Amino acid sequence: MTADPEKNEEQPVDEAAQQEAAADAEAPEEAAEVDPTEALAAENAELKDRLMRALAEVENVRRRADKDRQDAAKFGPSGLAKELLAVADNLGRALQAVTEEDREASASVKNLVVGVEMIEKQFMDAFERFHIKRIDPLGEKFSYERHQAMSEATGTGQPSGTVVQVLQPGYMMHDRLLRPAMVVVAKGEPDSAPPEGHASVDTTA
Repeated sequence: MTADPEKNEEQPVDEAAQQEAAADAEAPEEAAEVDPTEALAAENAELKDRLMRALAEVENVRRRADKDRQDAAKFGPSGLAKELLAVADNLGRALQAVTEEDREASASVKNLVVGVEMIEKQFMDAFERFHIKRIDPLGEKFSYERHQAMSEATGTGQPSGTVVQVLQPGYMMHDRLLRPAMVVVAKGEPDSAPPEGHASVDTTA
């Protein structure tokens, strides 16, 4: 008895159909396992997290803008102030160049010096209104943050690291340094250690 070739060809098709039907039957069961409430809760948590991050970023931007606005109000004139420091320096040098004998020897020189002193005072008063203060650290401990050491001096009788001469005063605007004071610093003897709180100063900068 011969086998029917049509039945042999249909057998694989029947197996494939059965597997597809089984997969279709399992799909609804897998979909049914997802709880809609949990899905909504997860989505809500994600949206809340995104919202909190966005609000935090907005707050950071606002704070940065406020700080920039405050800095602009405080330090806006700093550029002009730096240009005027040279004028203040020259006024001070002019006054230092005139000795007491020169003042007493000539009435015109004395009047001129008085006029320069008044101009210098007006400068300092204007600086004070904008919270600009002169740094004149003679006798103070050297500070790398506010002073610039130009040289060291021995035999001064001062502790090592003490400012013994101010070559050019410095200036601060609020808490910001406009210009460091240029100074000469006392140097300790080679065989003696500096006192506590004073250290040797690097003048190579």
